[in-house]
Order: sequence, then C-alpha cells, then structure tokens
Amino acid sequence: MSRAQDADRELAEQLRTAIGRLVRATRAQTDTLPRARAELLGQLDRDGPRTIAQLAAGRNVRHQAISRAVKDVEALGLVERRPDPNDARAQLIRITAAGAIVLTRDRAARRDLLATAIGERLDDAERRALQQVPRLLAKLSAAD
Repeated sequence: MSRAQDADRELAEQLRTAIGRLVRATRAQTDTLPRARAELLGQLDRDGPRTIAQLAAGRNVRHQAISRAVKDVEALGLVERRPDPNDARAQLIRITAAGAIVLTRDRAARRDLLATAIGERLDDAERRALQQVPRLLAKLSAAD
C-alpha cells in the first residue's frame, strides 16, 4: 500500500471516530427519544410513508425489530398506520404531526448545541475551516 493510501486510511479512521463521537455526544445531550425510535421517525420523515418490510430493508434489520419499534412509537402517537393503496394486504406507516414535532424539536436541540459549541470553542479561522466540512462530507457520501 502506498503512503498516500495509508494517509487516506488514517484520515478516514480519524473522521469515522470524530463524527461518531460528535453524533453520540450531541444525541446524548439533546434527544428526547431513544436512538432506534428517533431513527425510525427520521426515516419516515425523509422517505415518506413505508411498509414494515420497506422500513426493515431501509435499516437493514429484521421485520420483527421494526414491528416492535413501530408499535412503540405508535403507542406514543408519533406514527400511524394507513391502508396501502397499492396492496390491500399491507399498511403504510407514516409520521404524525406529533412525531414531526418531536423530531423537529430534537433536531433543533442538536443544531443549537452544536452552534453554541462552535461559538464558544472555535476561533474565526477554525470556523472558516469548518465551513468546508459539510460540502466535503456531501461529496464523500454522494452515490457514484
């Protein structure tokens, strides 16, 4: 392996570790829902109504795990089931207004926590450098 490849691998590991630590710390300080429930609501918010099978495939988990998670958030009034117009045997799970409010509140709390940290811990040069990160991460995560 070349030195450039070694450097890329080391940078990739540093990014993976730092991003994971940032996400975990931010969620631990702000989120009102357990991670699995928040991820389910986020998936429904991004992708729209889905069947249990589609949710399971999208998260690469077993059907039973998603069924339990849906029942949990449904009991809280955060999602609801509707008949699937394309398949009379299936039901679509969709986020409710209450679910969207909880999700929006958690996202805003994460954003505000990060904004405060940026304002308190970074100098102007560090802020300018950080402004490049979202574009670069989007470029790295873009599908070929």
